[in-house]
Parts: sequence; structure tokens; C-alpha cells
Amino acid sequence: MPLRLHTEFQTLTTRHPFIIARGGQSEYRTVLVRLTDDDGVEGWGEAAATKFYGETPDSVMAALSVYGQALPGNAFDLEEAEATWLQMLGGNAAARAALSAALHDLVGKRLGVPVYRLWGLDPRRAPQSTFTIGIDTAERIRMKVREAAEYPILKVKLGSERDVEILQAIRSETDRELRVDANCGWTVKHTIRMLPVLEEFGVTVLEQPLVPGDLEGLGEIRRRATIPVIADESCRTLADIPGLVGRVDGINIKLAKCGSLREAIRMIAAARAHSMSVMVGCMIESSLGITAAAHFTPLVDIVDLDGAALLAADPFAGASIVGGQVTLPSGPGLGVTRR
Repeated sequence: MPLRLHTEFQTLTTRHPFIIARGGQSEYRTVLVRLTDDDGVEGWGEAAATKFYGETPDSVMAALSVYGQALPGNAFDLEEAEATWLQMLGGNAAARAALSAALHDLVGKRLGVPVYRLWGLDPRRAPQSTFTIGIDTAERIRMKVREAAEYPILKVKLGSERDVEILQAIRSETDRELRVDANCGWTVKHTIRMLPVLEEFGVTVLEQPLVPGDLEGLGEIRRRATIPVIADESCRTLADIPGLVGRVDGINIKLAKCGSLREAIRMIAAARAHSMSVMVGCMIESSLGITAAAHFTPLVDIVDLDGAALLAADPFAGASIVGGQVTLPSGPGLGVTRR
């Protein structure tokens, strides 16, 4: 059952400029991956590359041209295929994640079952997803909060000089649950000063306040914090988890960081073995990429899969977070269709 690889660029536009502590934009390019077999069965995946992790859409295309030389002879050889790609060309996690998603999609379609059923998961156990409010002026933040009225949990991007103003603007509009992500924008001292502020505004989770390598700093913050501290940029793959034990309360898994669906499952198991909570996050991507991650949401505690919900137009239909509730498609494979 030889496979063939097809790739194409995709341009996505957000409804509002999406700004975090490291900057932002409104237009994003992702790469679509399609694997086909001799029976005409197709598997789809999406690579959402970010420069922060050393990838661009062009580098993804270059990496896929290499990985395409080692497509599995049998689509069911999932573990071997992913290991082969990693050995061929390290890094390039977004590119490998797209191939992994496409391969799982194809296998699920050949078996006639959704990917979550391959893992024996119950889609009804998926937690609610947050909806992100990016950094902006107080007036526009209040507008965004009103637009996001259907979502019961908001994730607030901080890491600017106006963090308190942002929290005040949000609280002037809503009493909904707030979770905060500083995207590496704070220092240890500043984070410690912010802890009582976060408590005052009723924040329930603090995600990645420090630069990725400051694990000792994360540990100090965790000792002082009264809310869970989650590692995102500090945790890319399974290999990063041992160094985070005792220093954070949980990890944030993203396919574009870890490189494959199977690595994500391994990371969940390792985190659970260390009594850590698990979050799944995303980049700005269409429902194709979001749905691949959504299939393992029944295994996690915190979901932040709003990347497609932030778009002006979504070119795919798949998992949704309408009203905040993650709903997985019932179709075979990823269950995603192109609009």
C-alpha cells in the first residue's frame, strides 16, 4: 500500500490582530499535507510553523521533501514511520506533526473509526476549551470579551506594560473564569509581584511566565503561587518533562512542538506518572490542525484549542468549541472535511 505525499500552502487570517508578549499579526501561513494510497484513501494534516521553534512555512516544505522520501510502505506502521522521520531529520516538529496527523487520519479511514476510538477514548470526556483574548487596547479588549460571550473560560495574554489595565478591562465586562498566559514575558521578580494581582482578579491558572530555560525560576514561582503553574515553552517533548517535575504543576502539549500524535500520548502518560496536570494547546491554525489535537482531549485537564475559532474564515470543518465545549467529529479518521 505505497503512499504518495501532496503539499500546499494555506493562508489564514484572524478576525483581529493576534498579539502576545512576543508580538503578533493577522495573517498566518500553514502547510497542508495529504497522504494518499493506491485505493484513493486520503489522510490530511496541517503544519503550523513558528519561528520561535525554529520553523517557517518554507522550512516545513523543505523538511517534507526529505520526509517524503521515507513514507511507510504500510500506513499502519505508525510508530516506525514517526521514528524514521525523527531519525532522518531532527527538529521540524510542525512538519512531522502534519505527517503524523495525516497518517492517523488515513488509518482511521481505512478502519472506519475516528482516531479517538483507536485509543479507546470517550469524546464526552473532553473538557471545555478556553477562548483567548490577545493583548490590545482596553477598549478593544472589552469589545473582544463581548464578542466571546459564548465562551465560559477566557485565556488572557499578558506580558506587556499594560497587564493590570488589561485585567481591569476584562473584569469590567465579565466575571467569567480567567486563565493567564504571559508567554515568557515576565521575570521571576515581576511574576512574584504579579501573583497577588492575579489572585485579586480571580485568575485560576498561570501559564509560562518565564523564558523557557529558567526552570529554577519556575520552581520558585510555583512555591509561592496559590494557583497552578503550567509550562508551555519550557516543555516541547517527552524529554523535557523530568526537568519540570516539582517545578511546575502541569505541562502544555502542542503538536507543533512535540512533533507527533504518538509523542503527545507518551507525554500525557509521563506527566500522569509524575502527578502533573496536562493541557493541550494550539497555534493559529485551521480546524484541520485543531482537530488532530482535539482527538486526545479526553485524556487532558485543560484545553486551549481556539486557534480556528479566532479566524475570520475557517477552510476546514472538524472539531468545534461552540459554547466552549469541545465536540469531536464522529467520522472516520480525523473526521475533517474541506469547505
